[in-house]
Amino acid sequence: MQLKAHTPSVATDLIPPPVPTEDTLTPLTSLTTLTDLDDAIENLGGSVPCRSYDPEVFFAESPADVEYAKSLCQTCPLVAACLAGAKDRREPWGVWGGELFVQGVVVARKRPRGRPRKNPVTA
Repeated sequence: MQLKAHTPSVATDLIPPPVPTEDTLTPLTSLTTLTDLDDAIENLGGSVPCRSYDPEVFFAESPADVEYAKSLCQTCPLVAACLAGAKDRREPWGVWGGELFVQGVVVARKRPRGRPRKNPVTA
């Protein structure tokens, strides 16, 4: 199986893909084990982003790459079930179900490395 390559931190990658419709979404049932998630992906018959793109995208360090991974998840019909399962499993890190997990907790945004500025930058 050939994975799609990803060039990190490119602004054009941040354009979100189309959102799935109601008839393509899987019901919000928790996929508590990864084997349940694998079985659901196999039953779909189509491709899902986490299996089509490089897995490193979903565990990226840069905030731009994390946002790109989150946008990829929005096209997946298993997004709700994946997120519910990741919460139940308390995934330690990565993008699961379109959300970023850090130390088992969903966080809104990934902060860049380093300390924040003490004084605001004047433009």
